[in-house]
Amino acid sequence: MSEPTPYEKLGVNDEASFEEVRDARDRLLRDNEGDESQQEAIEIAYDAILMDRLRARKEGKIAVPDRIRYPERLSTVIPTALQSSPQRRAPSWLSQLLDNPSQKDIYISLGIFAGLGVVSFFVPAATTTWLSFGLIASVYLLTRKENRFGRALLISLSGITVGVVLAALTNQVLVVSRLVGDGFFPSSIQMVIILLVMWLHACFLR
Repeated sequence: MSEPTPYEKLGVNDEASFEEVRDARDRLLRDNEGDESQQEAIEIAYDAILMDRLRARKEGKIAVPDRIRYPERLSTVIPTALQSSPQRRAPSWLSQLLDNPSQKDIYISLGIFAGLGVVSFFVPAATTTWLSFGLIASVYLLTRKENRFGRALLISLSGITVGVVLAALTNQVLVVSRLVGDGFFPSSIQMVIILLVMWLHACFLR
């Protein structure tokens, strides 16, 4: 079996942009935190890709951004105060939990849960059905990110739990249910709150 190419090691193709290559390297470094051999292999693959891009640039095949050809120029535009201050990084457990979804993924997940919220207003009696659809959608969206079904199911269930708790607390604080009629607030507004929390879990956690 042939040795994987640097592009295959980072999980990108040879037409990937510099930002995509860099993001792939950063993601793999986070995923392999603590494994020095894997992190070294990732850095080697990343450097090999940069060298390949520079070589292609010299041959006139691609145009490499200035930030790759002349990285030393970046230091001239960084304020002195920022250069002297230590770089602040989020805790590793937090960076592994939070996700930075693309606009497309945000719109897709928002459309799914917003659709469920709208339908729940028209058919408020089918609370269990909408929660089931929301759970399935949440598990699917989370599994699609890293292909980890167990973790996706756990996060989805936590989203339902947090949503139910918030909806119950809201029902205790507000008196909307008395103003709009019995049954409307608990069955419809609370469902929207639960679906909103589930969307936040499915979209911004991993």
